[in-house]
Amino acid sequence: MKSIFEVGNLKSNGHYALATVHQNTVYVSGQFAINPETGEKKFGTIEEETLQALKNVEMIVEAAGSKKEKILRMTLYTPDVKLWDKVDAVYKEFFGEHKPARTVVPTNQLHFGFKIEIDAIAYI
Repeated sequence: MKSIFEVGNLKSNGHYALATVHQNTVYVSGQFAINPETGEKKFGTIEEETLQALKNVEMIVEAAGSKKEKILRMTLYTPDVKLWDKVDAVYKEFFGEHKPARTVVPTNQLHFGFKIEIDAIAYI
């Protein structure tokens, strides 16, 4: 088992890894819209936050030796499911023909006030 704690300026801020790799599978912890170059929070529209969180997941998956086309499953957490059509449009454009299994979890609120958090499992 291998843990990844840092990719660019994406870092774990607590007692967890950004990702754990085990037997050709990478498990990515929940990602927010964090600027991977500066490590700063990028609050914006639901579309902007969704795209940045997806790009962060992709960076971490690539650092583990995989790619977004090998993502098997994702969980998306959002406090406002009324915005789901906008999230789904960004998700569809990001993945194109690839359709990982997905779960959407409505929440009361997310850490720091983000609009979305995304975790993933990918095959290496």
